[in-house]
Amino acid sequence: MKTRIAPSVRGVRVSIPPFLFEAIFYAPIDETNSTAKIGNGIIFFTLYKKEEAMWDSLTIENDNKEKLQYLRENAVLKAHEKAKEETEAKKVTKQEHKKYALEATMKLEEAERKRIEDLKEKERQKVTKELELWKKQQEDAEKQKRVQKGGKLHQEVEQLKERKKEKVDKTRILNKGTSETRLKPTKGHGSYSMFSENLKEEQLPAPRSAATIKINFTSRVFPTALRESRVAEEEEWLRKQAEARRTVSDDLSELEDLEEEEKNPDWLKDKGNKMFATGNYLAAVNAYNLAVRLNNKLPLLYLNRAACHLKLRNLHKAIEDSSKALELLTPPVPDNENARVKAYVRRGTAFCQLELYTEGLQDYEAALKIDPKNRTIEKDAEKIRHLIQGTTPDS
Repeated sequence: MKTRIAPSVRGVRVSIPPFLFEAIFYAPIDETNSTAKIGNGIIFFTLYKKEEAMWDSLTIENDNKEKLQYLRENAVLKAHEKAKEETEAKKVTKQEHKKYALEATMKLEEAERKRIEDLKEKERQKVTKELELWKKQQEDAEKQKRVQKGGKLHQEVEQLKERKKEKVDKTRILNKGTSETRLKPTKGHGSYSMFSENLKEEQLPAPRSAATIKINFTSRVFPTALRESRVAEEEEWLRKQAEARRTVSDDLSELEDLEEEEKNPDWLKDKGNKMFATGNYLAAVNAYNLAVRLNNKLPLLYLNRAACHLKLRNLHKAIEDSSKALELLTPPVPDNENARVKAYVRRGTAFCQLELYTEGLQDYEAALKIDPKNRTIEKDAEKIRHLIQGTTPDS
């Protein structure tokens, strides 16, 4: 059941379809204080007169239709005007509330901003004081060091003067003794003084005869000159390479079905290289796997397999193979510089793809120490630094 109540200053209308109740009061009522309650199918009205007076009756009786129609229309018009005024008032109140809330939010934000600025200023002052204290401590330490150094230098100068004086005294005594010996005449036939005019010319030795010296140079495997080389490390590297070439796995029971050439690690390495060049990375890995089983001492097998694992996104395996290659590429000599650079770069690339940028940067910097003129590695290392710092190359 739907009930519609339309109050007005002069009457009331209750609509309960299909029924309609309407009453036009004898005089205006105070609609603000008047109430209507609905419950259990009954409507209770509590009405207050607008003016205190005695009514002859509750409603207007025996009035003409034109007057009743006018009262109805006037009541509806006033009700609409009042509803409009209430709506406008609510709108204004809502706007005022919004304005108040905005002002309150701005005040809170301003207070928070001021609090943060105060904290920053306090922290800045604290850091400035600590920096000034540290500078003072450094200056004091430097001053004390200069004083100690000056004292030590003075002591060394004094010691040097003392040694020089002792040396001069010894030389003077020696010269004095020598002079006395030379000036003393020699007894016997043919004696003479050093100041004698009859001294014979000193006889000089004859010049040496000319000859040709033949020089033979020992051939070297490494490009550097022998005086710039590290002979012990180079000999160890050559020895390890020779041993690695001679090392073939003794356990070939599972490889009996292979052809003779397939039991050669170098042949398998070349085959893996060809597969890698054609983009068949899985076949290349299989070739390198078999070569490693035949000879696990060749660093290039692990280095090439690491490149395949990078292409296949087997990043942890790429790190393992690069590390194994670096382990075998020892001692570090000019002959294995290129291989060590590749191993560091490939392991650094795998670290970066795993988002371990700090470890990746360490490997790139290690590669740069070996090949400092490599601009490509230098640019990649700079990009990794910007990733770690959260900056862009242009900033």
